[in-house]
Amino acid sequence: MTTILVDQDLCTRCGICSNVCTMGLIDPADENTLPKIPDAKTGMCIHCGHCEAFCPSQALLLNDLPDEKVSLPAGAGSIAPEDMGYYLRKRRSIRRFTKDPVPKEKILELLDIARYAASGGNGQPVEWIVVHDPEKVKKIAGLTVEWMKTLINSNHPMSGYVSVLIPAWESGYDVICRGAPHLLVAHIPEGNPIAPVDAIIALTHFDIAAPAFGVGTCWAGFVAMAAVSYEPLQKELGIPAGRKSAYAMMFGTPQYRIYGLPRRKPLKVTWQ
Repeated sequence: MTTILVDQDLCTRCGICSNVCTMGLIDPADENTLPKIPDAKTGMCIHCGHCEAFCPSQALLLNDLPDEKVSLPAGAGSIAPEDMGYYLRKRRSIRRFTKDPVPKEKILELLDIARYAASGGNGQPVEWIVVHDPEKVKKIAGLTVEWMKTLINSNHPMSGYVSVLIPAWESGYDVICRGAPHLLVAHIPEGNPIAPVDAIIALTHFDIAAPAFGVGTCWAGFVAMAAVSYEPLQKELGIPAGRKSAYAMMFGTPQYRIYGLPRRKPLKVTWQ
């Protein structure tokens, strides 16, 4: 199958597609030929889409679900630096949520953004479990506390904290998922050494995009740690065979609005 399709009427033979090709596969055009990937190299294409995305005349089409191509409107996605700065600095970890559920359609919009996150070799190994039922989120929090009880008097790094967390939970305070109505779990193939980083990148996309949709997030570190080894929790999450939990994130509608920016440690940069 031809890897790239080129419209000879639109192609200006600028050479950009050849220059940006991640794998260096595209032979540049000349006066008599269009850009092309030699047949012997087609299997090396990782379908990253750089050639198509950077083509200024939109003459090139990556032959990967070509019927689903969506044109990028002029100016779409342009954000003023000061707006981006405020948006990212304003991002907070939310630990107080309303009981209003986030519609599934909105969650799918966010996950659709997250699937464009960078991944090693464009492998796109991350898949998702959305725990939408608040009662099931509570059950997962309870299983996480059960895992914590196995750490008492152990040499686990968390052992010094569980003596505070467990009583708090038993007194009715959700120290695990903070009463969040929903939980997002990214899972990845076992044995893939770079997939854990891919998952964090994808979760970060979800985390950063969420406030624009009126959604608040918080990284669910306790659940993520428990899901690594606690089989009852793994079973409850329903992680498919051959895959493992990479990390978890609680989310929902924030109870309070944000009105200011906090301070942070001074920036430290080493130039070389």
